[in-house]
Amino acid sequence: MTDQIDQMAQLRRPKLLIRAARFGQRDYDRNRDLRRLLALRDLPRPEAALQALMDEEAGLEQARRNGAAAYSFLRHIEVLIAMMAEARMVARKPMADQIRVA
Repeated sequence: MTDQIDQMAQLRRPKLLIRAARFGQRDYDRNRDLRRLLALRDLPRPEAALQALMDEEAGLEQARRNGAAAYSFLRHIEVLIAMMAEARMVARKPMADQIRVA
């Protein structure tokens, strides 16, 4: 658990991505959004969901940095929203404020 939280705290993302993800927190619905983002029928525990989201986000970040044509800014924001929400469940404290802007 602490490993995931430490990894979240070390993330450096553009200010616009983080601001958009923070803004989207109020509309996050775990049942709806997590199932869609991870393409799962049954919801995993927050720790497993967070790891899957972190893996997905790493791929999106790489695509963003490489300027990949298939990169989706919207999907990146949705994944960051879910990561922040799941991290809150894992840590029982807000993680969104610990992600620093690059």
